[in-house]
Amino acid sequence: MSIDVNSRARFNLKDANILLLERGIMDMEILVHILVGIGARNLTKCEKIEEAKTQVGKVNFDLAIVNAVLGPEDGYDFVSSVRRDAPEPNKFMPIIVVSGHTRAPHVVKARDCGAHFIVAKPLTPIILIERIFWVAHAGRSFVTTDKYVGPNRRFRFDGPPTGEVGRRYDDLKEDLGAAIEPNMSQDQIDALMLPRKVNL
Repeated sequence: MSIDVNSRARFNLKDANILLLERGIMDMEILVHILVGIGARNLTKCEKIEEAKTQVGKVNFDLAIVNAVLGPEDGYDFVSSVRRDAPEPNKFMPIIVVSGHTRAPHVVKARDCGAHFIVAKPLTPIILIERIFWVAHAGRSFVTTDKYVGPNRRFRFDGPPTGEVGRRYDDLKEDLGAAIEPNMSQDQIDALMLPRKVNL
């Protein structure tokens, strides 16, 4: 299915309940402006983590957009607490983290706390809309272990949803086709993993 970001018929947030956790007045206004522009009407705005946790216990949300840094508090910790402790279905809701810092350690932190995506600030409508589309169409399974609860983190090379343009040079194409050669035997795989002596 092709995704058209200009089509309101295909992308309507009118009935979606969206949680916004953002400390800055201007940043909150930007988020609200973008979301209202694509049809969102049910926005719950929170400035503090405790306030957001209270709302998560009372309202079923379809999406959360969370600032990574909330003054002395940490948006990543909020995401982790939602994944561990929130009632269903909020425990499994899509969560997008927004941050002014998106270097590799921040991306890993967002991934490991259970967020679906991290989006760099300053926010642009098209990027946020694309990520919401991506979350809505990707259908990532959830994983629950002793150390991690959240969407399956092993999707990096799956490429974008059908119809979306990828941003990495190594995104896989939509149709990979059948294997050309037979799979490696376990002995061949084990031989690749054996430590090898190197002469210097």
